[in-house]
Parts: sequence; structure tokens; C-alpha cells
Amino acid sequence: MFMAFKGRQIAATLISSTGALRFRFTHNCFVLNKKMKLAPTVKLNNGHEMPILGLGTYQLKKTRCENAVRYALESGYRHIDTAYLYGNEALIGKVLKGLIGEGKIKRSEVFLTTKLWDIYHEPERVRYACELQLKLLGLDYIDLYLMHSPVGVKYVTDADLMPHEGDKLCTNAVDFVDTYRSMEQLVDRGLVRSLGVSNFNILQLERLWQSCRIKPASLQIECHPELIQLPLLQFCKARGIAVVAYSPLGRPKTSKALPSFYTDAELLAIAHKYGKTPAQLALRYLIDIGTLPIPKAAQELHIAENLDIFDFSLAPPELEQLGKLNRGLRIWKFLKAKDHQHYPYET
Repeated sequence: MFMAFKGRQIAATLISSTGALRFRFTHNCFVLNKKMKLAPTVKLNNGHEMPILGLGTYQLKKTRCENAVRYALESGYRHIDTAYLYGNEALIGKVLKGLIGEGKIKRSEVFLTTKLWDIYHEPERVRYACELQLKLLGLDYIDLYLMHSPVGVKYVTDADLMPHEGDKLCTNAVDFVDTYRSMEQLVDRGLVRSLGVSNFNILQLERLWQSCRIKPASLQIECHPELIQLPLLQFCKARGIAVVAYSPLGRPKTSKALPSFYTDAELLAIAHKYGKTPAQLALRYLIDIGTLPIPKAAQELHIAENLDIFDFSLAPPELEQLGKLNRGLRIWKFLKAKDHQHYPYET
């Protein structure tokens, strides 16, 4: 791995694949049958620390979102990932306010990532968008603020996230470098601690790196065993940019079939060796190659299992074996923007 991790320990609930153990809360720590580590942290290139595993919240709505975030935080997660696009920032803020008010967590212990949506790329809209999101979250600052994509979309209203004319997405020609420069001012104002981008390719990231004053601390990209973008990972490694892996289990929607690697014989044999599920093995693999996965989960069992991956690591031959699963299978293509000058993927 290319990043140094620092572990932190508290007493916490241990949930196994056979069921959940009950816990009680005493003196700001969980009193249980076993001690459990929080996810280790990585030091970003600006000195702030970020847990190497987080809870993704894409498509989590209403009580399903609230329950998942609450359970995750009570189980030991300290990194929550959301976005204006997801429409759940207010729900996450409600949970945070409740847990902080109950004395179960402190704001300083939670690393909150959210994203500037594409309709706010015009430089004069950036601060407005950030302050709107802070209000929804009920927070004074955002730990990591990402530009959701390099593609600018026409602003109509705060509610119209994908404005169309007929079947065509209404984009604009705003340069993402100009957008990012306005995001830098959010750090200056204390509204944001770290900046980053999402869904950028190497050429775009290099141009941004050469043009910006505050270097991006993180790049968030689709990354799972069937899509390991090695050149992009190597580019980020050389510059100390933390790579966050979204859709790390290759199945962002439960309506979709399980990825083929879940039934791969070699993967199953390795999972059996460590007493883990294929999903746990996939997450461990992504961590061992230097990425920070943010798996989405709504069920308590899955939330707990995803965190239970810090008691083993993969040997070099096993990493090589899992590396063979990489076939460049991209799930998210944002084809509505394929004609935009800043479209990041090959078509």
C-alpha cells in the first residue's frame, strides 16, 4: 500500500455473519463481548485524516437512510459519504445532530464527504451551493467537498438536477478549473477542510493539479474488482491523492444481478481461507491495493460485515489472483453527457 494507516480502537459492537450481538452504551463507549477496531485512517496530503472505509449513501432515502447511518455510526463507522444529488443530506444531518446531542459521538470524530453537483459549476454559484448543503446537513464545515464531475450542467432551479430540452441534457461550457478555484475559497472561509474531485480522468486531473492553488486531496472514482483503473491509481499515488472507490462491490443497485466475481472459484477459495464473504474479500482487496472503499449498505448485517475486514490482509499471490478479475467493466458511464467537452470517459 502507498499510504500509511493509523489505527484507533474503542470498544464497539461486533456483528458477525451469524447475527448481531446486543450492546449497551456507557461512558461514551460501547460495552460489549469483544473489542472492535474503528477503520484505520490515512493522512491526506493536507494533513487531515480520513478513515479508509466509509458508508456510501447513494439511493438511501427516508427512514432507510436514517437507520443505516445511525447504525453505521453506532457500529464504528466514522466516514459518511453523501452528495447533493442523493437528496439525503438533511436526513444524514438529522442523524448526526441526534447522536451528537445524545453524547454518542463528537462532530470532530466524523468525517463527512459531500459533493458539489453539476448545476453549480458556475463560479458565482459555488459558495451558494456549499452553504445550502451545510444548512441541510446542519454542520459548520464539510470535511471533504468534491466536484461531482467535470461536466457542467445548466442551472434552472435547486430542484432541477438534470434539466433537459427534449431528450437532451442541458449542459454548459464552464471550465472545471474555474469551478475548482471557487471551491478553494470555501477552504479559505473555513466552510470546507479538504477539496477533491470525482469522475475525472488523468488528463483532467493533471490539468487541475497544474492550475490549482489548493491541491486536490482525494479523487473518487468507480472502482471494484472488475474495474481497477491502474494508470489513474498510479497517477494519484505519485501525487499523494487518496483514491476513494465508489460502487466497490460492483452492484450499486440491488435490482442488478451480482457481479460475476462473486462466484469466481479462486475468489471463493480465498474467501473460505479467511472465513470471509466475497464482498468482504473485495473490500479488503481494494484497501490492500491502496484505495478507500465506501460501500453502500442499508441492512445492519451488511453494514457490520463491511466493517469486519481489518483482521486479515491478502498475500501478494492472492492480490495477483484478484487482479485477474479486472476487465475494465464500467457501470457508470453518464452517457447523457457524452458529447460534452469535459466528458471523462471514452465512448
